[in-house]
Amino acid sequence: MKIIKLTTYRVPPRWMLLKIETDEGIVGWGEPVIEGRARTVEAAVHEMTPFLIGQDPGRINDLWQAMYRGGFYRGGAILMSAIAGIDQALWDIKGKLLGVPVYDLLGGRVRDKMKMYSWVGGDRPLDVIAGIRKLREVGIDTFKMNGTEEMRMLDSARAVDQAVGRIAEIREAFGNDIEFGIDFHGRVAAPMAKVLLRALEPYRPLFVEEPVLAEQAEYYPRLAESTSIPLAAGERMYSRFEFKRVLEQGGLAILQPDLSHAGGITECVKIAAMAEAYDVAVAPHCPLGPVALAACLHLDFVSHNAVLQEQSMGIHYNQGAELLDYVKNKDDFRMEGGYIAALTKPGLGVEVDEERVIEASKNAPDWRNPLWRHEDGSVAEW
Repeated sequence: MKIIKLTTYRVPPRWMLLKIETDEGIVGWGEPVIEGRARTVEAAVHEMTPFLIGQDPGRINDLWQAMYRGGFYRGGAILMSAIAGIDQALWDIKGKLLGVPVYDLLGGRVRDKMKMYSWVGGDRPLDVIAGIRKLREVGIDTFKMNGTEEMRMLDSARAVDQAVGRIAEIREAFGNDIEFGIDFHGRVAAPMAKVLLRALEPYRPLFVEEPVLAEQAEYYPRLAESTSIPLAAGERMYSRFEFKRVLEQGGLAILQPDLSHAGGITECVKIAAMAEAYDVAVAPHCPLGPVALAACLHLDFVSHNAVLQEQSMGIHYNQGAELLDYVKNKDDFRMEGGYIAALTKPGLGVEVDEERVIEASKNAPDWRNPLWRHEDGSVAEW
């Protein structure tokens, strides 16, 4: 079998799908994208084609190494996201060729169903309680929300009280019937992170995500020593080599690699295994589409330390399309009691509605995250 063609489709709301075709008619789908940089990743995917056209798609490890090591400059958000989507599609082809789900190719399942969680509250953490009530109707009891709006490097007691007050209201409204993580989203600099973590402790969130930006990772162990709240990060780390340094330094309780950003299934299985050796949990980042989610689930089903799975149903970014709009086998992704059962179809287990993808790609928006500014006019972290 040989790879003969790669086709990319940018589709609403902010996703990109990749189709890899073979000379034997087996097709694989991947989801390579950086949110807000889809065209850049698209160019990178097509720059990888010399490593792929005419090659055996079953030699996933060799193709991965060729794409990664075949260029003198490597790593980073764009190149690793391009590799990630290609890698997902190659695993999809191999599973379809052999007639088994990808998790069977990775040694088989360690669990029968995976615990899911949902975003609530939007870019700015508003109307969170109403959002939680709506999602509880479909059986979801675990959530994540933004913890703050813009926050200055040294901010006021009022800003801290506003952030903590919203969390207090959630606990008052729902007690311990729900669980939630809080995403600082890189908006909180080190001087304020310790203050906020200490103030949030009485409300016992499941975790605080990106307590500081990944480029300030040296603060993770220091912050962990100052709080009982588990700290999580990883969506802006792109290879096992970045995760290696964070694991060595300590501080994180949960790693959150994104299977569309951190080299795909091949790389993230290794990252999860490294985390397990350090007794660190894994909760893959996934505010993206159905192929990305399927790839995450296959990792979850073979990783003993996988604890939670993010998914984008109803997320505030989804304008113009929803999680399963491009999927034919929607029932396979049905949540029951906040869990998704193991996908059973060969490959990644996603039957892509290609006609709808092609039609949607004709008018795909160029999504961009907003540019926020502080009151003094300086650029704020979004």
